[in-house]
Amino acid sequence: MVSETENQRRDVLDELLHFGAGFKEGERPWVLESLSALGPHLAHWDPDDVDVEISVKDRDGKEQHVTLRADLPGYSPLVAVAADRNLDRALAAAKRELIRQIEDQKSLRAPKHDRQLRKKHT
Repeated sequence: MVSETENQRRDVLDELLHFGAGFKEGERPWVLESLSALGPHLAHWDPDDVDVEISVKDRDGKEQHVTLRADLPGYSPLVAVAADRNLDRALAAAKRELIRQIEDQKSLRAPKHDRQLRKKHT
């Protein structure tokens, strides 16, 4: 059973996510489920100002290259790429990389005293 929180994450992503090369609209439910962990990391911004695109090169090839690109207000475009023979694993790796980039960018912009406090607690 899907929790309400997971549904909310998918709803946010459903508004933001655009398919590039290699993905079909019929795969949207599967892709949204696979990327649902991105929802909380993108919820900080107004959905009207955010764009996320996913594409895959060499679909069903030896190394499938998944690219996730996020355009967030006030940031340079973030691009996460992962390659794997298994599309699920490539998608998961690209998602983790994009989350890492988002969090890195947010922490760089946090006030200096907030960063120092976080370092003391780790």
